[in-house]
Amino acid sequence: MKSFFIGKYEIKLPIIQGGMGVGVSLSGLASAVANEGGVGVISAAGLGLLYPNVAGSYMEKCIQGLREEIRKTREKTRGVIGVNIMVALSNFSDMVRTAIAEKTDVIFAGAGLPLDLPSYLQKDSKTMLVPIVSSSRAARLICDKWKNNFNYLPDAIVVEGPKAGGHLGFKNNQIEDEHFSLEQIIPEVLEVANSYQEEKNIPVIAAGGIATGEDIARFMKMGVAGVQMGSIFVPTEECDAAEAFKKVYVDAHEEDIRIIQSPVGMPGRALDGEFIQRVAEGKEKPKKCPFHCIRTCDYTKSPYCIIMALYNAAKGNMRKGYAFAGKNAYLAEKISSVKDVVERLKADFAQAIAKA
Repeated sequence: MKSFFIGKYEIKLPIIQGGMGVGVSLSGLASAVANEGGVGVISAAGLGLLYPNVAGSYMEKCIQGLREEIRKTREKTRGVIGVNIMVALSNFSDMVRTAIAEKTDVIFAGAGLPLDLPSYLQKDSKTMLVPIVSSSRAARLICDKWKNNFNYLPDAIVVEGPKAGGHLGFKNNQIEDEHFSLEQIIPEVLEVANSYQEEKNIPVIAAGGIATGEDIARFMKMGVAGVQMGSIFVPTEECDAAEAFKKVYVDAHEEDIRIIQSPVGMPGRALDGEFIQRVAEGKEKPKKCPFHCIRTCDYTKSPYCIIMALYNAAKGNMRKGYAFAGKNAYLAEKISSVKDVVERLKADFAQAIAKA
């Protein structure tokens, strides 16, 4: 596997670990992936819930929580670390400012269009900016806006297809439509990135349902510089979620993975279970909203509180929550170390290249 650069940072293992909230990818998982040469990514979602003893409001707890997670990750690795910040978060601005102030290497921003992201950079900022898109149209719009308004182009672009876990940037009728597959979108996003080649090299990173070394080899053959993988790192010893959460992945079958409607206003891919069934029966309606975590969420119309559902699940209470998961998450057979996962991917990749 060839290394590549995101701005000034060399990514020796061309794998970005997907940011998974609430509390699934924190300093434990991020540092382990970074130590293997990939980009370890902290999810900024819901961090206020994970730091209940910090003084202040929920939003203030989120700021301090992100600060702590970045610092803890830095103590455990000298590798490249990133923060995944959803544009849909009410505290998107706070999280971006905190990540930049803490000198995070990379910010990954998706679940919406981060059209003003470069505006947060200071003259001495060391943070690279990487949008996550699901179409060439979004990639072009971001590049043009950033260039015209801030004289800045993305340091890389993650293109996420409809097989991803969590929130999807597709309509329900597009998810199984081959015209919207990752294989279709990648060449179009590469064309956008290459059109700026004289000004900046913008590596493209493939994401969504990538589960094997063979997958990595296939997408790299298409011209991407690296891949983003989330689900494969959940059933690892270093993942920050509870053992019960990881076990749901290990025990899952292909038919357990389904599309749900999220209060965020997007379809999402998750593992079916008791909680999701209760939601379908209308038994999880929130009575109030103490967090106001998502801009687009109206709790009076929401079928459930997403931040509490994800938090409960990551803590191991699967009766009161659920796990987001990619289309191929059911392939996990056991809980192993991040090192073992990476070694297996490298071996599969080498085998796929030798066969080609």
